[in-house]
Amino acid sequence: MFSLFKSSSIFSLLFFVITFFSLSSCKKSEVETKLEYDTISDIDGNKYKVVKIGDQWWMTENLKVTKFNDGTDISEFKTISSTIDSTWIKSVNPMFLKLDSIKGNLYNGYIVKSTKNIAPKGWRVPSDDDWKKLEAYIGLSNEEAQKYGWRGIDQAEQLVIESSVGWLAGTVLFGNNKTGFNAIPSGCYVSNGYLNKETNSAFWWSSTIANSKLIYRNIDFSHRNIFRHYTSLNYGFSIRCVKE
Repeated sequence: MFSLFKSSSIFSLLFFVITFFSLSSCKKSEVETKLEYDTISDIDGNKYKVVKIGDQWWMTENLKVTKFNDGTDISEFKTISSTIDSTWIKSVNPMFLKLDSIKGNLYNGYIVKSTKNIAPKGWRVPSDDDWKKLEAYIGLSNEEAQKYGWRGIDQAEQLVIESSVGWLAGTVLFGNNKTGFNAIPSGCYVSNGYLNKETNSAFWWSSTIANSKLIYRNIDFSHRNIFRHYTSLNYGFSIRCVKE
């Protein structure tokens, strides 16, 4: 009886030790994968939450600034109507359209192409390579990253807000936001003068020129992957900045 009791006690002790270290390892793992956040401000005083993704720092919100970071004002396009407006189409100057405090502003490509910097000091509008680096971190292969069109399988879900709250109902996309990027459907201003206000897509500029146009990224409610292409500077897209 004593021997049996002793063996049972040793087994219980071993079980306790193994369980303790297993739980400790889980907790350590959770700490190691915890996202790292900070905040920055633009020249207008808007504050943004930023997150470290791999070895890059990205804004978790769309830009809302109305000036270049040297204080130069940017023209605001204030007309929002259901009819096509040629003012936006004809402009060859930096221009923005204010949406709201959550979606931020839409900016035409002339802002990105300007010699002035719209990003907060120490930050920049991401290049195509900056976007590719982010995409590589979330699992997009180098071969896929070089392509235009829809690339990858389900990488967009790591960038989109959890459960796709705020996106169009019945969406194929289901966000887990593992990166903390917090992508929301801010729509776009199309170069023909039409404002897409539907909650079905998100567009962001890159600073890289291709065929005299700018490369951009798009996430759509009907896809789980990420779209890459280039388009006219007269489109209005959101901007997410990356740390220099």
